[in-house]
Amino acid sequence: MKSSQDVLIQCSGVTKEYGVGEAKVTALRGVNLDVYRGELLILAGPSGCGKTTLISIIGGILKRDAGTCTILGKDLENMTTAERAHFRGTSIGFVFQTFNLLPSLTAAENVAVPLLISGEERKFALQRARVILDQVGLSGREDALPSQLSGGQQQRVAIARALVHEPKIIICDEPTSSLDHATGHAMMEILRNVAQAPDRALVVVTHDTRIYEFADRIAHMDDGKIADISNPVEETKYNDA
Repeated sequence: MKSSQDVLIQCSGVTKEYGVGEAKVTALRGVNLDVYRGELLILAGPSGCGKTTLISIIGGILKRDAGTCTILGKDLENMTTAERAHFRGTSIGFVFQTFNLLPSLTAAENVAVPLLISGEERKFALQRARVILDQVGLSGREDALPSQLSGGQQQRVAIARALVHEPKIIICDEPTSSLDHATGHAMMEILRNVAQAPDRALVVVTHDTRIYEFADRIAHMDDGKIADISNPVEETKYNDA
């Protein structure tokens, strides 16, 4: 039984609109969602249902219009711009759909970027990057450029970059969308292990039903709301029916 002390992300009545007048679009309509420590939560739903807007608010990239959203007990909107940037840089890791690796940097240098931005010495940052790359199965490829890596290897670099500063919250946007089934399965194995670390939670946005089995819970969004929350066993029964 989860308690309030287990909640790392808590959203209540979160709303968000874009545009004005006839061009106004309501992206979120009073979203309520808790994410617990040690949990991998999948956020699923059709395109345009509000998934990206929600994770952008959780990650402190967008501001909400109404409601509350606390991350590790903190409301990012009560922070200054500098405080919010520091919090993201120390407490939140992002894994993007398109990898967003810098082509002129090696794998280790790409992974070290978050540490360098936060002011760590280059030697320490690169040492730490090599350790994390080894953990995601890229030992021996630390000095390779992104162009010398496969899509799956580039995604591993992106995951390592999200982990290098040991964040408590990791947000993944379609991490398997550009990968074949076997490679995507391997990526989710890594993320599943990451989620089990103490005091950490993962939120994974996906359209890929093949990775539902890795989730602790699946939150289905529709028309800007959380329509339903299920578990992988329930999903399997539904999809087999």
